[in-house]
Amino acid sequence: MKRLLTIALLLACVLVPLGAYVRLSDAGLGCPDWPGCYGQPTPLHAAVHIDQALAAAPDGPVSFAKAWKEMTHRYLAATLGLLLLAVAALAWWQRQARWLASGLLLLLLVQGALGMLTVTLLLKPAVVTAHLLGGMSVVALLALWRWPAQAPVLPSPVLVWGLRLLPLLLLLQIGLGGWVSSNQAALACQGFPRCNGAWWPPQVQFDGIFHWQRQAGEVAGGALLPAQRVAIHWLHRLGALLVTLTVLLLCWCGWRYVRLRPRLAALLALLLLQLALGAANVLLQLPLPLAVAHNAGAMLLLALALNLAWAVCLPQARVLRARRRVLRGGQYASR
Repeated sequence: MKRLLTIALLLACVLVPLGAYVRLSDAGLGCPDWPGCYGQPTPLHAAVHIDQALAAAPDGPVSFAKAWKEMTHRYLAATLGLLLLAVAALAWWQRQARWLASGLLLLLLVQGALGMLTVTLLLKPAVVTAHLLGGMSVVALLALWRWPAQAPVLPSPVLVWGLRLLPLLLLLQIGLGGWVSSNQAALACQGFPRCNGAWWPPQVQFDGIFHWQRQAGEVAGGALLPAQRVAIHWLHRLGALLVTLTVLLLCWCGWRYVRLRPRLAALLALLLLQLALGAANVLLQLPLPLAVAHNAGAMLLLALALNLAWAVCLPQARVLRARRRVLRGGQYASR
């Protein structure tokens, strides 16, 4: 089981940044159908169709390089699915973590459906963002299962609730990041930390920025509005500020607990790296390696935050169960 989980986790850690690379290199529609490429198992078998697409649109979304990027991502996703199927079968056979294994397999099946919709619905931002969140969640859950953390019972309710809240904040921030990318708003704000020369950009319009039916880079009516892209980008920056303040508060409250210090230090270091990558992406006009690294950093942050949340929630739950048993014993004794 440990070997299977380790292989699955490593593969998922490759698969999620690879998906970002496919999307950011404009290869998301390299094969415009699903699960194959023009109904064929590989781009080599679909050479005639790809040549025709290239002749019709040389700068379009289809080329041999883009088709191979897209299909490589699909092959790895299918391999991960087989691994998680084996993990689920072994978990039910050994009677351990059955529901977690089944939940992970179900989540990956949903991911496959979202991957299909990403292609068939032509990179609709709502589907792309949901696909990104699902991939990040798979990695975080695999990491938690493979290396569950242990921590002491924490008397500070602020720290306990803050560590519980942090994974949710990071999921929200990752979702905003996916919304920025899928709506082509990554460079809507020039400069860092200010946006287009202002601390609060004047050319900002929040109405309609979360319409789930729009196509990539468009508003609901189909027209491109720069002010709405600025709003989407600015919300992502405000989310980064909220996450940063939360992590700083957690580090300040939890530093006295020696067993938590290494993970809190790693959390703070990853956050600072993410902030630096985000700023570099804006200042350097979104170079592909930095954009993919920013995606991978978010994945690692979420996995570590979930690990910390589990580490503090599990001891607290055990204490509550022990207290309930004591109370029940006292009630029985009084009777």
